[in-house]
Amino acid sequence: MSRQKLARHAISGKILPPNTGFPTLLFGEIRHLLRNLHLNIRLVLAVHFPSRMDPMTAIAASGLRARMESLDLLANNIANASTGGYKADREFYSLYVAPEAAGNDSVSTMPLIERPWVDHAQGALHSTGNPLDVALSGKGFFAVNGPSGPLYTRNGNFRLAIDGKLTSADGFPVRASQGAPLTLQATRPLEISSDGTVTQDGVVAGKLEIVDFTSTAGLSKQGSNYFRVTDPAMRPAAASGTSVAQGHLEASNTGGAEGAVRLVSVMRQFEMLQKAVSLGAEMNRKAIEEVAKV
Repeated sequence: MSRQKLARHAISGKILPPNTGFPTLLFGEIRHLLRNLHLNIRLVLAVHFPSRMDPMTAIAASGLRARMESLDLLANNIANASTGGYKADREFYSLYVAPEAAGNDSVSTMPLIERPWVDHAQGALHSTGNPLDVALSGKGFFAVNGPSGPLYTRNGNFRLAIDGKLTSADGFPVRASQGAPLTLQATRPLEISSDGTVTQDGVVAGKLEIVDFTSTAGLSKQGSNYFRVTDPAMRPAAASGTSVAQGHLEASNTGGAEGAVRLVSVMRQFEMLQKAVSLGAEMNRKAIEEVAKV
């Protein structure tokens, strides 16, 4: 696929096919842009801001900080563009006014990232041919027994342990519908139906625990592509309308081309804000020089 098509896919929000080879040249351009952006950040941080900044400089500095936070989220998304079942981090921008300045029309508002959020949109499914690979089509999560309780993931890259337990790629036991680890016979063929029922030689061995939540606001990323419940009031329930596809994996819902397009946008915004800071400093310098002449 050409770079132009990749860019069009990214701009339109489409998920790239998993077998699409992302051009090596474009990855090189991403690294080059990141190096330049980090250099610009260091230059801005090296500038000595006065203890009391003028409104234009203050607004630009606030925008610079917001773009730096966006860069952190974007870098994490690009790094996980090929991670199965990964859900992208997004940002929600807002404006800030100090409480003591509320009601003062002359005070400028400051741009900032109010909160990051996780995009739980469905990723593309691609065939692997591995009977232990499963993917979810629709809402919901696989449940596994983590070190400190249940964890939830969309990554169905499962494996069979020596003791017969079905585990995640990190070795966490996959939960059956009753919460117990799902144990299988390694020497028998495995079939997983669309509702998650696991059978071997026509005998039901168990059913994958597939859960959903009324709201994803109470879910937090645990790391290694897992989520944990942070709101004690939230209780997992059986997912409805979700289909299990054996021999498939869900791709990340963030693509390399999308990350490249957003990276260029963040860099351009950062450069404009940096110029605004420089312009504010130059205006202050000239103002001081004119006052000195008087």
